[in-house]
Amino acid sequence: MTSSARIERPRGTHDVVPSEQPTWRRVAGEAERLCALYGYRPIITPVFEDTALFERTSGTGSDVVQKEMYTFEDRAGRSLTLRPEATAPICRAYVEHGMHREPQPAKLYTIGPMYRYAAPQRGRFREHWQLSVEAIGSEDPALDAELIELYHTLLGNVGVGDFRLELNSIGCRECRPAYVRELRAWLEANLDRLDEATREKAETSPLRVFDNLQAKPRATQEALAEAPKIGESLCDACRDHFSAVRAQLDAYGVSYELVATLVRGLDYYTRTTWEFVGPDEGAQSALSGGGRYDGLIAEIGGPDNPGVGFGAGLERLVLAVELAGVAVPPPQVDVFFAVADGASRELVATWLQDLRGRGVPCDTDYAGRSLKGQLTQAARLGAARTVVVRADGASVRRAGREEEPVALDEVLARLEA
Repeated sequence: MTSSARIERPRGTHDVVPSEQPTWRRVAGEAERLCALYGYRPIITPVFEDTALFERTSGTGSDVVQKEMYTFEDRAGRSLTLRPEATAPICRAYVEHGMHREPQPAKLYTIGPMYRYAAPQRGRFREHWQLSVEAIGSEDPALDAELIELYHTLLGNVGVGDFRLELNSIGCRECRPAYVRELRAWLEANLDRLDEATREKAETSPLRVFDNLQAKPRATQEALAEAPKIGESLCDACRDHFSAVRAQLDAYGVSYELVATLVRGLDYYTRTTWEFVGPDEGAQSALSGGGRYDGLIAEIGGPDNPGVGFGAGLERLVLAVELAGVAVPPPQVDVFFAVADGASRELVATWLQDLRGRGVPCDTDYAGRSLKGQLTQAARLGAARTVVVRADGASVRRAGREEEPVALDEVLARLEA
């Protein structure tokens, strides 16, 4: 009989195994706690959406649409796409469910898997989990600052201190077109100084020539450093808005670095853009990124309501926590029942049921271990108390204390003491 070939997970995906769960749950749990604290309500959207949603909002010239989307036809011939990001789906739900008729802004968040076809790297997966936090229905610059401060607080609360915040404004529908014309003219005059990938971007979407700037060849970086910057072309309204964002961040005590070439890779972004960057080099250095998207709701058929939000990869944040040397202890068993030969396993089962019903973490042996092996297993699980159960009685062991004998009918009462 021949053995079957082993099946492994698809490339670019990962399993969050039990040993990794404590840090994962610490990060996700703290994110949810902070979102609730700041007034953001949870929302869940489908894993797949109409492909047109992402083509219309992300832009047909974006890398996401051109290279990274998982798109397929269902059996009815409809084009569907596994969501590459969560902002557009949340905005679609905002419009579809009439949230624009509720008091504004609608403050929403989700944590879920996203899908992008890209070269897998450490901290970068084709299926990755993302925290997405959105505030829709207000153009108040204080919201931009609040979202930035929320993630800044999250980093601190989970023990990540080695990072920097990059900040920029990329203008609005009023002032950006004139800048894009100026940038396009400069690019056309300097094409011979740019690498092929940047020249392609210059033709389809000039603003995106600044995407992933640090990964470009040195000569291209030096050339783009001379290109006109959007900050020099902001209208008065955008300039005032950005000044207000900065003033609010200063009030929060959040430090930032102005980066004139910081743009977001999707068409829907306007005005404030930001990115939190960790100490790692390469694709996994970006911990999160966000910005304002004042035209997105109208683009998908809703009212012309503004919005702002960010997306943050959980894998990146978990990696940053590990790099910071933060140890998250695994959950421990409070009580472990070690059952000697001849003792009643049925009685132990009733104790387990009673304790678990009262929220006490407890366990026993299910592997046929010897009594010595069971005591070793209790130590592995970090049990605070080990109850050795025999046919004629029991004893309770606690670290640093003498073993306490106890009658079988008094075991639960002793554990409550």
